[in-house]
Amino acid sequence: MDYLFDTSNFLAHPLTIVAVVAIAASLLATPIVAYLLRRARLVNEETGREIRDRHITSLLLAPLLVIPLLLCPGSAIIAITIMSLLCNREFTKATGQFRERILAAIVIISIIAVGFANLDNWPGLHAALPPLVITAICAAAVLPDRPNRYLQRVAVASFGFLLFGSGLGHLGFIANDRNYRPILVLLIMSAQLSDIAAYCIGKALGRRRPFINTSPNKSLEGYLGAILIIAPLSAYAAHFVFKGTDLDDPLRLGVLGLIIALGSQLGDLVLASIKRDIGVKDMANTLPGHGGFLDRFNSLLIIAPAAFHYINHFDGFHMIQTHSLLEHMR
Repeated sequence: MDYLFDTSNFLAHPLTIVAVVAIAASLLATPIVAYLLRRARLVNEETGREIRDRHITSLLLAPLLVIPLLLCPGSAIIAITIMSLLCNREFTKATGQFRERILAAIVIISIIAVGFANLDNWPGLHAALPPLVITAICAAAVLPDRPNRYLQRVAVASFGFLLFGSGLGHLGFIANDRNYRPILVLLIMSAQLSDIAAYCIGKALGRRRPFINTSPNKSLEGYLGAILIIAPLSAYAAHFVFKGTDLDDPLRLGVLGLIIALGSQLGDLVLASIKRDIGVKDMANTLPGHGGFLDRFNSLLIIAPAAFHYINHFDGFHMIQTHSLLEHMR
């Protein structure tokens, strides 16, 4: 409990300070840059309104996300669990899965269970939940005696839990590491910068459309440009996060940078495929200018589990705890 709510190292790591300063600077600079672009007639009115909406949303969203993630491990885990629940809510509403109340309830309870496993630093439960939840979904889907579309109901519910419960839940488990703040900053900031890089490069240089049916507005130049920028930038930043560990090797850091850069673009394509499949532009309109929470955090869907297990293989998270919350309750 002392560790979960320890706020003493709030801004102890240099990368955390850099991230906070960069976020604040970007929020202050955005309206100035937007004004200059409009005066120079480099953006039209529609784009200007979109930038304004995104900026207003970011002013509200940034502190709501940054403060709990950096304040203490407990608040970080709770914030990530809430983020997972919000993403799952948008997914179930967009796909119509909310009508399957039993399956929807199982997924919600399971996401909360992942959050508890993270809070309790219980790797066994964290690893056991995916097969147990999928088994529960398969069994519960039989109860209404509706074999028609059985596979679809089970698949959508399982897909939702694996992406938003188990997948994003890996970010929460990272908070059990005493160095969790710069690690989360590295992963989340790299994902957001990858989106920005792909958008800007695509707008400026985009010609070829490799995924015309999935993401027609995204270009090959945007994808490659983002990867070429984010992969080495993430690897360089990771050097300061994992300095002195087995992961602090140029080749290993380079692979981590590629995992983050490629994972970010693949996460965007995964969500784009879902949206095209169900025929919607955005998963929700919760965040003006951004769509929904899932539209904003889609890049983390692939990065979270992939980076977690790669980092854990070389550096290892603090996954052994002699006294869990449950032991204190006995």
